[in-house]
Amino acid sequence: MTDEIVTSLDVADGTATVTLQGEIDILTVERLRVVLGEAVASRPREIVVDMAGVAFIDSTGLGALISGFQRARDQSIAFRLAHPSANVRQILVLSGLLEVVRVTP
Repeated sequence: MTDEIVTSLDVADGTATVTLQGEIDILTVERLRVVLGEAVASRPREIVVDMAGVAFIDSTGLGALISGFQRARDQSIAFRLAHPSANVRQILVLSGLLEVVRVTP
C-alpha cells in the first residue's frame, strides 16, 4: 500500500475533472475528499472522476466517492465515474455504488 495518491482537478467548459492515480485507501482518502470538495465548490455543470489510473479502492475510498456524489447532487451538479479498470469496476459493482452513480467505460 502507498500513502500517496496523485490527484488533479481541472475545470474547463463547465466540467470539473478529478483525475486519480494509485491506491485509494485509509492512507490516501483525505486527499480525495479535499479534491472532491474543491470540485463541488467550483460549481461546474458536471464532475467527472477519472479512475483510469486507480489500482485499488477500499471502503473508505468508496465512502469518499459517495460523499462527493451526494454533495454534487445537492448542488444539482452531474457526477460520474470514468474509465475504472476491470478490478476497480468489480469493487464498484460489489459495493452497489454503480446503482446510484453513473459510470462511463
